Amino acid sequence: MSTQTISAPAPATTPAELSGRVGLAQTVSHSFALAGRGFTKFMKSPIQLVDVVLTPIITLLMFIYLFGESMAQGDTDWYLHHVVPGVMVMAVFQASVGIGSSLAADASTGIFDRFRSMPIARSAPLIGAVLADIVRYVGCLATLVVLALVMGYRFGTNPVAWLGALVLLIGFALSFSWMSVYLGMLIKNPTSVQGLMTILILPLTFASNVFMKPEGMPGWLQAWSDVNPVSLVADAVRGLLNGGPVAEGLTGSLIWMAAIVAVFFPLAMRAYRRSAG
Repeated sequence: MSTQTISAPAPATTPAELSGRVGLAQTVSHSFALAGRGFTKFMKSPIQLVDVVLTPIITLLMFIYLFGESMAQGDTDWYLHHVVPGVMVMAVFQASVGIGSSLAADASTGIFDRFRSMPIARSAPLIGAVLADIVRYVGCLATLVVLALVMGYRFGTNPVAWLGALVLLIGFALSFSWMSVYLGMLIKNPTSVQGLMTILILPLTFASNVFMKPEGMPGWLQAWSDVNPVSLVADAVRGLLNGGPVAEGLTGSLIWMAAIVAVFFPLAMRAYRRSAG
C-alpha cells in the first residue's frame, strides 16, 4: 500500500501582503476613496477650516491697513495687487501644516493599524489624507479672493490664467505638505509637528517677496529671496492674476515642488512603514 504524501496547504495571503501587490490603478482608487473619507470629516466638522480661513484674512487686513501706507510708498493700489497673490501663497503654505498634525493625532488612535490590516495600498492612507486637504486650500483661497475684491483688488488677466494660478497654488501646497506628513509620521506629536513646521514657514515667508520688493533687502537676503520657493510661486501667481512674466517663476516653482516631493514622499512612506513595526 503506497503512502500518499499530503502537502500542507499554502498559507493564506494576508491583507498586508495583498496591500504590497496592488498596482498603480488600485493605489489611485484606494487613495481617492480615503480622500473621500477626509472630505466627509471636513463636511461634518467645518470648524476644522476656521484657522485656514481666519489667518489669511487677518494677515491681509493687517498688512494693507496697518503697514500698507509705509510699505506702498504712496501707491496703495500697487501694494494691494502685490500683496494679495503673495498672501495666497503664504495662506496655502500655512494650511499645509495641518495635515502633519492631523496624521500625528490619528497615529495615536490606532486607525493606521486598521488601514494596514486592509487589502489596500500602503501609501493610500497618506496620499488620501493629503488629497483631502484640498478642501482646506480651496476654502482658504476662496475666502481670500472675496475679501480682496471687496478691498479693491481686480484681476488683470483671463479665467484660464486664474485657473492656472489656482492649480499652481494647490500643487505648491500639496507638494510641501509632504514635509508636514513626514514630521507627523516621524514625531507623532501634533503640537511638535505644528511648531517645527511654523519654524520653517515663517523664515521662508518673510524672507521672500510676499510683502515687499527684494530690492529693499540686504544683498545676502535678496539673493536668497530670488531663489526662495515662496517668492518664485508668488511671482508666477502675480503674473497669472495681475498680468506680467510667468515663465521664470513657474519654472523655479515646479523645480522646487518636484524636489520636495522626491525627497519627502519616500521619507514619509518609510516613517509610515516603520511605525507599522
